[in-house]
Amino acid sequence: MDLEKFQDDVYTITNHLAKNLHEEDVPKLNFVRQRLIELYQKNLVKINHSVLELICAANLVSKGFAVDVEKPLTDSLVCDLYGKKDGKTAIIEIETGFTPPEHALDTIEYYISRIVSKIARYSKYCDTFSLATPVIGMLPIHNTFLSLPSQRIPGEIKKIKSQCDIFYKNPPIEYDDILNAKLDSVYLINIDKGFAKEINPSDYHLLTGSILEKSEIDL
Repeated sequence: MDLEKFQDDVYTITNHLAKNLHEEDVPKLNFVRQRLIELYQKNLVKINHSVLELICAANLVSKGFAVDVEKPLTDSLVCDLYGKKDGKTAIIEIETGFTPPEHALDTIEYYISRIVSKIARYSKYCDTFSLATPVIGMLPIHNTFLSLPSQRIPGEIKKIKSQCDIFYKNPPIEYDDILNAKLDSVYLINIDKGFAKEINPSDYHLLTGSILEKSEIDL
């Protein structure tokens, strides 16, 4: 653990991000930075993920949110970013495409199920839920989440749940959580330039759909 290097890096990115914030909002971002330093001292975060969290936090702060990171939602569920503004809440979960070694031979199916699980598990704890990913990554978002719960097909929900059940058993992803889940936006993170662009999930699905289809990934 190199605390001095971590502090140098998070101070550098925070100072860069602060240039695009109103002066009165900078302390909100500094709070996130300090939280990450404290979490790093407990060996709970790493620098690459912390930089992504700071960039997304700056985006929320610019919209008037007070932001916390690595916030517990339940005894077993912790979200990356949690924002509060005027009684409304927002959660952002960052995905980098990492899959554990034990899924080296079923990486795609695991990752698709992982994205479903994130949307199903986290979105019920906030008013708006977003996924974020570096621009060099690609999120396999199932088209079910592009429609309202009332428009979703029961057979399709059962199919998605069956796939998730292969990877998530304790606890499983519940049918109703998939049925009622929402995805309000996707953030594209440009790490080198230090900003995140928020786009509509339907637009993101349209942008990535043809590439995933050519890769024979059915969403």
